[in-house]
Amino acid sequence: MIMKTFSLKKENIERQWYVVDASDKVLGRLSTKIADRIRGKDKPTFTPHTDGGDYVVVINAEKIKVTGAKYTDKKYYTHSLYPGGLKTKTFREMNQKFPERIIEEAVKGMLPKNKLGKAMIKKLKVFSGPNHDHESQKPIEWNPTV
Repeated sequence: MIMKTFSLKKENIERQWYVVDASDKVLGRLSTKIADRIRGKDKPTFTPHTDGGDYVVVINAEKIKVTGAKYTDKKYYTHSLYPGGLKTKTFREMNQKFPERIIEEAVKGMLPKNKLGKAMIKKLKVFSGPNHDHESQKPIEWNPTV
């Protein structure tokens, strides 16, 4: 008997919405779980070339933790594309000004670097406070063990 390899198609994708509270969670450990859920690697129907993942809503992004001296030493870089346009911010400065971008950048770095990865990152919704705009999707509480 010949068994065929399963390949997920767009018509067969079933997406769920999950909400994660980032309070007192370690950034890297939480980001890997979120990236796996967005990519669909935790499903038995995982296909590398298809976006079969779920939507993830992260709340309380400003309460994320980092280990060691990363709070003062970790740097985030942006460039204006002009000569001498490199700007640097520490984790502390980013957490005060743009706490959502910390989690977005961490998860984005764990996704594929192509069109598929750009489509996947759109399924991540990050909010700095305890409230979010996606109650109508009826998200499921998800507490990843990290």
